[in-house]
This record gives sequence, structure tokens and C-alpha cells, in this order.
Amino acid sequence: MTTPSGLPRTYDSGPSANLADILERVLDKGIVIAGDIRINLLDIELLTIKLRLVVASVERAKEMGIDWWEQDPALSSAARGRELGRENEELRRRVAELEERQERA
Repeated sequence: MTTPSGLPRTYDSGPSANLADILERVLDKGIVIAGDIRINLLDIELLTIKLRLVVASVERAKEMGIDWWEQDPALSSAARGRELGRENEELRRRVAELEERQERA
């Protein structure tokens, strides 16, 4: 449908929703996008890629039980500290073991 000026009319069926409103709704409710890509050659599966995308706010993700970023040392300083602590303990154990071997020799 066109307006008297000849320009197409925008399709607005109610209160306009701008991008910020839509983003707020998506983050509040969350959205999951899932898909699989399979590459076959003569009925032989060569490659399968499973894609799973979850878009949600941090609070909503935690409500859903998703908190992997808190355990990833690349994303969390607390996780990085825990990993460094484990590595430090392992190195101390190995040094003690080497010192013990040295004393026995």
C-alpha cells in the first residue's frame, strides 16, 4: 500500500517496538537457537556440526543453570585463581617428590 506521496507505508500494527525493547524482551525471556550441519558423501557422514546458541541475560542464564563463564579461567579471575592454586599445589608436590629422590640418591 502506498501513501499519497507515493512512498510505501510502513506496516505498523500497534505500538512501535524499537530495537532496545526487543532486546530487553529477548534477554528477559531468553531465546534458544539450535541447528545441525551434516556433510555426507555417498551416504557416508564426513562431518557433523551441532550448533546451540542461547541468548539471555546473565541473571536469566543463571536461573536456567547456565554459568560456564564462571568456571572458565579465560573469562573469570576467580576460576583463574583456582586453576593457579591447583597448578601451584601440583608443582609443590612434584618438587617435594624430586627432593625426596635426591635425598635417597
